[in-house]
Amino acid sequence: MSLALRSFAPAAFVAATLAVSPVLAQSASTITGIDALKEWNLVVLGNLESSSEVEGRTFVGGNLTGNSSNYNIRGGSPSPNGQPGLTVVGDVNGGHKNLNNGSGAVVGGNVNSGFNLNGSPQTVKVGGTISNTNVNQNTVVSNLGTSDPAFTVRLQQQKSDLKDSMGSLSFSMGTLTSNSQLTIQGNRGTFNAQPNAQGMAVFNITAADLDKIGEIQFNLNGADTAIVNVSGRVVNLNDNFLGGTNNLGEHVIWNFPDAEQLNVTTAWGGSALAPLADAETRNYIQGSAVFGNLKQNGEMHVGTYAGTYTPPSGGSSSGGGSSGGGSSGDPVAVPEPEMLGLFGVSVAALLYFRRRRAKRGD
Repeated sequence: MSLALRSFAPAAFVAATLAVSPVLAQSASTITGIDALKEWNLVVLGNLESSSEVEGRTFVGGNLTGNSSNYNIRGGSPSPNGQPGLTVVGDVNGGHKNLNNGSGAVVGGNVNSGFNLNGSPQTVKVGGTISNTNVNQNTVVSNLGTSDPAFTVRLQQQKSDLKDSMGSLSFSMGTLTSNSQLTIQGNRGTFNAQPNAQGMAVFNITAADLDKIGEIQFNLNGADTAIVNVSGRVVNLNDNFLGGTNNLGEHVIWNFPDAEQLNVTTAWGGSALAPLADAETRNYIQGSAVFGNLKQNGEMHVGTYAGTYTPPSGGSSSGGGSSGGGSSGDPVAVPEPEMLGLFGVSVAALLYFRRRRAKRGD
């Protein structure tokens, strides 16, 4: 074999592999970091057990279980990123799940509970099997995990990107220097935002501070984004908001970077970022919310985050990587599963042709 042919052979082998396996050439971007708070009303990185409802869109990284529950009940404008009303990476079990306003769903595993498809015609894509669902005028496609292996790979990658980026975003916010103060007088805690030139206000408090008060007065004072960092592994949200929640979720992010357990017993105003926490809600949250796992007995209301906060390194766009070790809130760039497969094929081909060459002695 000539030197030119030997050099060409591995490349030709890889090119042929790509030609017959387009999955290896695909790369799908995902919504990450601060953008996830704008896209979804509820993000659960692990398992969601629900007997309640979500007014906006929902992402579940594990399994969805529990009694009958409702999704995308407020409808609104379609996702600018093409996301369905409900995304579940694992299985859907328990009572029927109600999908509303033509929102559709994407499920990586099996739908054993069944869907009630309400409103405009919907599209449901399922990696495994689907039961107890009346298709009618809707489009329901199942067993995509077999017919299109990339379907499952993309969902797993979406989950991984979200998990990494939400952890990075929470950590990054937790390192910000406070420029605003909580004032406690008797049973009342007053949050007076003092936004900087970029319109950002930062409070650094403890879970014990929240335990000291029973009423919250939140004064944004023109802040575009107010970040309230709350330290502590166990957090109880049981305060009443004077004047109501007032769509605080659009501009206030309660960040719980250390929380392993989080309990919500009163109506809560503001978006909640607790990517490590096992959470339970027994009243509504108005805003976006991110949890590790969730037992949901309280509604999620729209009024999702709408501010212009940009992570420190400047990265907040979907699907991007960060060269700064993930501190920006975006995921650290990692090879796509397809690219890992391509790399493996390339290495195997190279070793194959080197061994042939060694045996021939040329």
